[in-house]
Amino acid sequence: MPIYLDGLSTTPLAPEARDAMLDAWSRPGNPGSPHAAGERAAVTVEEGRARVAELIGASPAEVFFTSGATEADNIAITGVALAALSGSSARRRVIVSAVEHKAVLAPALRLRDLGFVVDVAPVDADGVVDLDALASLIRDDTLLVSVMAANNETGVRQPVAAVAALAHERGALFHCDAAQAVGKVAIDVFDMDVDYLSASSHKMYGPAGVGALYVSATAPRPAPLVLGGDQERGLRAGTEPTALVAGFGAAAAVAGMRLDRDGKHADALLDMFLLELSRCDVRFTVNGDGTERIPGAASLVIIGSDAQSIAQSLSTEVMLSTGSACTSGQIDTSHVLAAMGLDDRRRRSTMRVHFNRYSTENEAVDAARLLAKRVELHA
Repeated sequence: MPIYLDGLSTTPLAPEARDAMLDAWSRPGNPGSPHAAGERAAVTVEEGRARVAELIGASPAEVFFTSGATEADNIAITGVALAALSGSSARRRVIVSAVEHKAVLAPALRLRDLGFVVDVAPVDADGVVDLDALASLIRDDTLLVSVMAANNETGVRQPVAAVAALAHERGALFHCDAAQAVGKVAIDVFDMDVDYLSASSHKMYGPAGVGALYVSATAPRPAPLVLGGDQERGLRAGTEPTALVAGFGAAAAVAGMRLDRDGKHADALLDMFLLELSRCDVRFTVNGDGTERIPGAASLVIIGSDAQSIAQSLSTEVMLSTGSACTSGQIDTSHVLAAMGLDDRRRRSTMRVHFNRYSTENEAVDAARLLAKRVELHA
């Protein structure tokens, strides 16, 4: 099997999550059905909810399951705006950072069609939101500020608690897309003082297809976007995916016990990888190297290379992603790297790696050597 270094895209499935799902799938039951099978499924869902809540320091009643962090982001952004339009608030301004995931940027920008003003807060060269610039954007008519916990391309972490304080100082609500952070670093919604927080199962060794939105008990309730039933206490209609929730919960339980160990392991392997690249005379820089990142993650500029070509030619040996993406036959470079001030050439020379819980020392060294060979061939 190729060496897997694309954990910022999706992490490997934890055996504990797989076993929990297989057990749930072996016993059918709709959590809403009024019989023994339904009650058993409902208990499974609530156990999963409690485990996710514990991981982020929340009450189970504050956790709502969704199809993933993208839906959670959409509920937080659009749902809060729709609730305001229905009369809960007269505020009509939303702020997002320039490096947010498109799951935040797209619904935020769409609010302009509903009469909202959307401001974009800049970041510094490391990709960290400029707190002074952000503070100048927050006004008395600001409804919501949304800044992520950790970036999906660079792994750079944001000063979430400081951003929340700035928002709350002016009476605005605060949402945090924590898809890349939950399960990789310690998250406590109380200490961070967030009103809404999005999480993703498949970014923390759980199954794809399920995520969660934390809604603080003291925050206004977002308007639901999916209608048709009273599941998730009316915030998100649709039968809960019992097996996926079981896997999410199992992954959360394991992550809570292994946060420190996993972090040290991932960082040690990343250090080995970067050292071996240097020994192989590969010229590179690390985007966001001057600030805190999630463990095991790095966005590398391989000086003078075409990262897309290298990643494609290396794909049968090492799986990693680049700072570019092909859209409708055109190569679009990263808006995140552009916001950090990287020129087009450096954006096209960028690739991201993430060492996960199951990565090994041999893989770290071998991946560096294989990458070095490809860089030399493409020179």
